[in-house]
Amino acid sequence: MKKSFHFLWVSQLLANLGDVFYIVGLISILYKLSESPFYLALLPLLSMVGRMISSSIAPIWLNRYPLKTLLLISQALKTLLLLILALFSLYTLSLLFIFIIIFMVAFLDGFAQPASSALIPRIVDKAKLLRANGILSMINESTQLGGWALGGILVAVTNGEIVIWITLILFIFSTIFIMLIIDHTPFERITNTSKKHELSEGFKVIWENRSFRTIHVMIVFESIANVVWVAAIMYIFVADVLKVSEAWWGYINTSFFGGLVIGGFICTKFERILEKKLRNFVLISSFAVSIIMLLFGLNHFAFLALILSFLFGVFEQIKGVLLRTWIQSKATEKTLPKIYSAQGVLNALLFGLSTLFAGLLADSFSVQWLFIGAGVLLLFSAIYMFFHRKDFKIYTV
Repeated sequence: MKKSFHFLWVSQLLANLGDVFYIVGLISILYKLSESPFYLALLPLLSMVGRMISSSIAPIWLNRYPLKTLLLISQALKTLLLLILALFSLYTLSLLFIFIIIFMVAFLDGFAQPASSALIPRIVDKAKLLRANGILSMINESTQLGGWALGGILVAVTNGEIVIWITLILFIFSTIFIMLIIDHTPFERITNTSKKHELSEGFKVIWENRSFRTIHVMIVFESIANVVWVAAIMYIFVADVLKVSEAWWGYINTSFFGGLVIGGFICTKFERILEKKLRNFVLISSFAVSIIMLLFGLNHFAFLALILSFLFGVFEQIKGVLLRTWIQSKATEKTLPKIYSAQGVLNALLFGLSTLFAGLLADSFSVQWLFIGAGVLLLFSAIYMFFHRKDFKIYTV
């Protein structure tokens, strides 16, 4: 692996850990100020809206600035916002001020995500793409797995304001490592196209490429289905179906993220095997996650739920890494950032609407039916992939 890739994954590790600490710290501060669950619920809502808006307009900036520059600006401005938040935390914080910071940080993340994802094939040899994606997935999920626990401990031992200062330090070092990345890809500034064309370019590329279109139809099914893993739905499932204490929500969540980590490890360990049979392994993983989801919904035993959530994470990660590698290997350097930008809009919009819809359904039906319905949607996704498998020609590196 090239040095620039090592700088990228270290930067992402620090940034992701900082993001978790930032959320944990803000939850603590918000609850102290308001003691209202409603205001806590605004945190993910504002984050979703901020990311969706910035992902929508990201193509305009992607045409005008190099990927590394956008990534650096995004992380540097996030660092500045955390500095402002940390300094103001020494005095009195208002709820409005905190919500503005939350929105702006999420807005900057909407630019960073497509830039960092599209940067990978530029700083990694094509033969190492799958391995690189596996490594980044392991790092991201490991951060999620340990970051929340560590952040919770830090808040308990200190307070939310101290955790914000720790986040600031992590963001500073993340920014420094981004500066060390070297991208030799020539950049051509594009300003002679209409804004309408720029904003829709990623969606057009996805629609016109048969394999990309197939992948994103699957993403639509899966984004709607996977909303059942959010805390509110899982909490109800643990209490009403498994009939165990709320601590089991944490156990199942940990098991799921553990599966994601192992799935990333499998991708790095068996990269050559997976590359040669990419289409077959995507199909196997797609059918596996649908069957596991159905079994999870029908299950009433807590220990079996742990095993099923772990297996779901393993196959979900393998499928995700393989499809991500396919897109990176087939898209051009100019179109790849636009594809990720469009993907960001889809994910944010679908997650927000699906979460709301799932909440309404949970009030009217047994939560088990949500998981069974999610399993059916994932089965549709797998069947769709099966009938469009010819869109994926033999993968070679």
